[in-house]
Amino acid sequence: MTKLTDLTIAEALKGLKNREFSAVELTKEYIGAMEEKRGLNAYVTETPEAALKQAEASDEKYRRGDNASLEGIPLGIKDLFCTRGVKSTACSRILDGFVPQYESTVTQKLLDAGACFLGKLNMDEFAMGGSNETSCFGPVVNPWSKDVKLVAGGSSGGSAAAVSAKMCAAATGTDTGGSIRQPSAFCGVTGIKPTYGRCSRYGIMAFASSLDQAGPIAKDVRDCALLLKVMSGYDVKDSTSANVDVPDFESFLGQTIKGLKIGVPAEYRPEGLNKEIASYWDKGLEMLKARGAEIVDISLPHTKYALPAYYIIAPAEASSNLARYDGLRYGLRVSGKHLDDMYINTRTEGFGKEVKRRIMIGTYVLSAGYYDAYYLKAQKVRRLIRDDFKKAFEKCDVILTPTSPVTAFPIGDKSMQENPINMYLNDIFTVSVSLAGLPAMSLPIGLSTDGLPLGLQVIGKPFDEAAVFKTASALEADAEFGRK
Repeated sequence: MTKLTDLTIAEALKGLKNREFSAVELTKEYIGAMEEKRGLNAYVTETPEAALKQAEASDEKYRRGDNASLEGIPLGIKDLFCTRGVKSTACSRILDGFVPQYESTVTQKLLDAGACFLGKLNMDEFAMGGSNETSCFGPVVNPWSKDVKLVAGGSSGGSAAAVSAKMCAAATGTDTGGSIRQPSAFCGVTGIKPTYGRCSRYGIMAFASSLDQAGPIAKDVRDCALLLKVMSGYDVKDSTSANVDVPDFESFLGQTIKGLKIGVPAEYRPEGLNKEIASYWDKGLEMLKARGAEIVDISLPHTKYALPAYYIIAPAEASSNLARYDGLRYGLRVSGKHLDDMYINTRTEGFGKEVKRRIMIGTYVLSAGYYDAYYLKAQKVRRLIRDDFKKAFEKCDVILTPTSPVTAFPIGDKSMQENPINMYLNDIFTVSVSLAGLPAMSLPIGLSTDGLPLGLQVIGKPFDEAAVFKTASALEADAEFGRK
């Protein structure tokens, strides 16, 4: 018998509309899964009572026939989103006990669409990390772990793990340099980072303002389409929000890809690329070719500069954004003899090692005498990377690459802990997309010989999520990952 937690959002909505089960019954099953799988450490704040009240309200709306588009669907919310009346900490000690008095635009849109919120999900502290090990609540355990506990990826590790373990129907995530796509690949789920500006950043705790973008993580491509339509839209509260129409992303699923040009960048196949990942990349291209798509070789020559540029721009913006956490207005406060002592004590105790590292790097590259040499130069490189994609899209409609050069690795892996640059290198396929502000989706394509998920990334033109969804739905249908 199929459990209610096995259903996709599309299937659950159909069952709710047909009165096969109630929103309360659906929510209770997910709450049961949360309790059963607490060992994964995916949730940092659980709100089962509030979720059940929301579910009761949804059932009443179904009885009246005035249900909204996501009515009664239980979701998990990344702890980076401010949620009114619910603790929101960005998984940092410096925001210990912080309860916002306002709702982020994205979560408000989901509430307005009838979603129920099960709680807040674990993440790397202030979204800084690639394994969910920098969280002050401890690491998330990947549901695919066997003998050894594996990382869930980051920074949206809690979101990806919760969806993979069926502890929520879907989850919100944010992506600055790959934080939706990489954990989705590690946990065998689907996630999309939309075009920068597609979703409002209002009420999302800022890491790097010119890169941060909200997006959904879900069980399949269709669910991502349903969620992204609700999450998207212009917001006057966000100066970076794009005033563009939001299409019905679901309508592009299953459309023919005959004649669609799929770009393959030579720079994304370096020497030493994992043979299994390269093999599945080739299989994905063959699947698309069999459906009538045309495979086109492209070049993104400045790719090799993407990581250095990203790790100058992102920390620079982080050092500025995180200056507001001083112990005066909210969150942690550690007293001292003088005001300066209080600032130092609060930030020393409140921030974790990785956040401190990035603040220090960011402050350095923005300092007098180094701004031009580092930050300004990195912004020029960013422009060149964006221009590379622009030229490439003159030859193709979408680009297909691996999501990550590795599969999920053990929690506490010394090679990652002792040399943070190794962790940064895991974002090699995702950061350039973020620097260019493009939409990209990661979806599971197969399993490694160790039985771990492998993901492929579909990259689209600015505000052309339609082509991304069209291509991803074709890949998903042929890969049949869920059946495998």
